[in-house]
Amino acid sequence: MRFPRSCGTLVHPTSFPGKYGIGDFGQEARIFLDFLEETEQSIWQVLPLTPTGYGNSPYASYSAFAGNPYLISPDILLEKGLLTASETHSLIIPSSTTVAYELAFEKKAAALNLASARFYETLGGDEEEKFERFKLEHGHWLDDYVLFMAVGKSNQMRPWNTWDADIATRKKSAISKAKKTYEQEIKLEYWLQYEFLNQWLALKEYANGKGIRVIGDIPIFVDHNSADVWANTEYFAVDKKGNRTLVAGVPPDYFSETGQLWGNPQYQWGALEKDGYSWWVKRFKHMFLTCDAIRVDHFRGFDAYWEIPASEKTAINGRWVKGPGEKLFDTILQECGELPILAEDLGFVTEGVEKLRDKYAFPGMKIIQFAFDADPNNSFLPHNYPQNCVVYSGTHDNDTSRGWYEQAPEHERHFARTYTQSDGTQINWAFIRLGMLSVGDQAIFPMQDFMDLSTEHRMNFPGTSSDNWLWRYTTEMLQEIDRDKIRGLVQLGNRSIKKM
Repeated sequence: MRFPRSCGTLVHPTSFPGKYGIGDFGQEARIFLDFLEETEQSIWQVLPLTPTGYGNSPYASYSAFAGNPYLISPDILLEKGLLTASETHSLIIPSSTTVAYELAFEKKAAALNLASARFYETLGGDEEEKFERFKLEHGHWLDDYVLFMAVGKSNQMRPWNTWDADIATRKKSAISKAKKTYEQEIKLEYWLQYEFLNQWLALKEYANGKGIRVIGDIPIFVDHNSADVWANTEYFAVDKKGNRTLVAGVPPDYFSETGQLWGNPQYQWGALEKDGYSWWVKRFKHMFLTCDAIRVDHFRGFDAYWEIPASEKTAINGRWVKGPGEKLFDTILQECGELPILAEDLGFVTEGVEKLRDKYAFPGMKIIQFAFDADPNNSFLPHNYPQNCVVYSGTHDNDTSRGWYEQAPEHERHFARTYTQSDGTQINWAFIRLGMLSVGDQAIFPMQDFMDLSTEHRMNFPGTSSDNWLWRYTTEMLQEIDRDKIRGLVQLGNRSIKKM
């Protein structure tokens, strides 16, 4: 599927301002969408919206389908009568440019319990029909997830293969007993997912009403400590006790002598194929319900993936294994119709990856920060872009553009100044201009670059497990953005929302 010439902003909902220590789906999210409309942008790109596990990473989740309950807005719960004004007031945390995860989770958990109890007390009529329909339509993942979370919380969210053996291996008697033991906890988890989806779809509708498309993010691998692996062990490389046997990562390269050992369990692609890739089809259908398009993370893993024995301490002793490739995407195409997918094709891209990407006309990614090694043939230089691509100044895994420039080697800084015909003092705007005026169909920029922020405001440092995913902006920071400048570049690059 080809996308129209357009542009937008990359920012995760946790980065929105607000009173409750973490961004959410409330009024500040709508103010951000108003900003996009005012500047004539038509894309909002987010990171995975799933429940975060270790390190609060959206790429390490307890579920590939569920939503993060801490994105639920207390103010919307107040409007619905599920919380009182004094209760929402007690949740207030002083505003900051970092997410207060622990304090926000602690305060919100108690409030969400209260709201859930009130929801069930007043449940009836059309709302009850809607709730039951939600549980029925999403039962293929939801029923396992709510039980997983109820049992998991009673086990301090330790990996499920360390639980009591009977429930870890899903013996029928243990499942039946757990459903009775954790009845109230399960009810809470059902409501949390119902409320999350209602608030998210209302926000997405607000965006779509302004001509703004939402691009979601689907990681190729899932976390071992997830409802997906616990409930579908036949699809993953785990033994009878649930221990990982083969895990994911990438081999040694220029950036790391030992490669990267991610630790996610590998897929049993043979079992998935025999089942018609039903789990993947359901996953994509769910993503297309919640988003207008999807960025597929680590796309190259569908062509070939680096498989490492789980006993290894580094990623060195792995091997390349052929992925499902066209068989998977042909099946998804048949089941879902058109595929509005963006392929994250960064890193070492083989001919096979390009062939798979191009067969379905998936646009790849071009990162302007990667362009300035002084090679005029560098594929990240805008004069080398194909039309069917998505241009970024940087992504959530990169430094801010200002931070990149301040720390880059001088020969790269010199080439960047020469290429942009600038003195480097506003390199963020120089990169935004390059992206806007490039031939690439889409151009997307991190919010930090519109705000000319330095390294301390970057979202993630790949390869590290702490102090990531923390960045938030303030209301004042959004107000101070030069909107006329953005609008002028949008119009100059023929990317305006008004031409669609």
